[in-house]
Amino acid sequence: MRLSLAPCACRPEASLGRVVPEPESPLRTAFQRDRDRIVHSTAFRRLEGKTQVFAPSLGDHYRTRLTHSLEVAQIARTVARALAVEEDLAEAIALAHDLGHSAFGHAGERALDRALSAFGGFDHNLQTFRIVTALERRYAAFDGLNLTFETLEGVVKHNGPLHGPLPEPIARHPLAERIDLSSQPPLEAQVAAVADDIAYCAHDLDDGLRAGFFAPEDLLPLPGVGPLVHDLLEAHRGLERGRLAHETTRRLIDALVRDLVAESRRRIDAARPDSPAAVRAQERPLVGFATAMAEAVAALRAFLGERVYRHFTVNRMSRKAERLVESLVAAFLEAPECLPDHWRARAVDRQATAAAVRDYIAGMTDRYAIDEYDRLFETSRETR
Repeated sequence: MRLSLAPCACRPEASLGRVVPEPESPLRTAFQRDRDRIVHSTAFRRLEGKTQVFAPSLGDHYRTRLTHSLEVAQIARTVARALAVEEDLAEAIALAHDLGHSAFGHAGERALDRALSAFGGFDHNLQTFRIVTALERRYAAFDGLNLTFETLEGVVKHNGPLHGPLPEPIARHPLAERIDLSSQPPLEAQVAAVADDIAYCAHDLDDGLRAGFFAPEDLLPLPGVGPLVHDLLEAHRGLERGRLAHETTRRLIDALVRDLVAESRRRIDAARPDSPAAVRAQERPLVGFATAMAEAVAALRAFLGERVYRHFTVNRMSRKAERLVESLVAAFLEAPECLPDHWRARAVDRQATAAAVRDYIAGMTDRYAIDEYDRLFETSRETR
């Protein structure tokens, strides 16, 4: 049964539509079709083979970009329902938000950005936009996924309003003419953005505990997280590491979501927006944590940065990944004739070659990138 939506929620029947008009579905709303197109896309399937933080060589149970995206979508649906905004739109934005990430996590993206600095660098949010508007080649009538303007707006504004000159792929897209990209995102996009923060804080904490990068007791001084861990250790002495990690994670997610819903309701009630346009006109986001919880999240991020993201094991993986990606970029820029046929056909000049190399390498999974490196540089490997 569909719950009634708040006046400030986006509604599929009031959607601005798609760049290429299509008949409406008798069974699914426009936002449900967006979600389904994202799930069935090639880029979404590739997320299974892309590192989040921990490389697959460290174990089978650590998050990938795919499981991260699914966790973000689950949290986004919960929050969207609690705030009476459009669940399907929030879910679609959540599922799409990481499509543009390269292999090897942020290390791979840093390497791509550095190696392509002379050609505009690399930005995973912009790459996501390219994927859903051009790079996916599945439909007979258009390139990309032909998503609704509302889903595209949520993807583009994933990190908030866009100020200053727009990147060229966005500037020449009809989205830039139809929607003010310097305004606040709609509530559904705000929900997806904060759900992303909740998911990665919680699951990186979980993965770090499971990897043994820190002990549960190390979390006790942290605001917000410390009391949860203290109560858990007191109630379940001697609990095995895996159960302890999961219990900590689920209690943290619950605390973050409850705070987010309560604070967001307070902001919405104070602002009283009566339409999505009124949400866009706000000076600040209406979805967010209360001050104390925001400070706790910042402290947790700092802890994870020191104990997980800069752990020597992760640093070693990152260094190898960056060297591999930079080698691939250099090889293909120097010899674009080594690109597969589809990508080589795009390499008509230096700038076009760089764009083809960017899109080709950014789409690779970790395993495919390693195999491609071996095919190019290992003399014992076949070249196909």
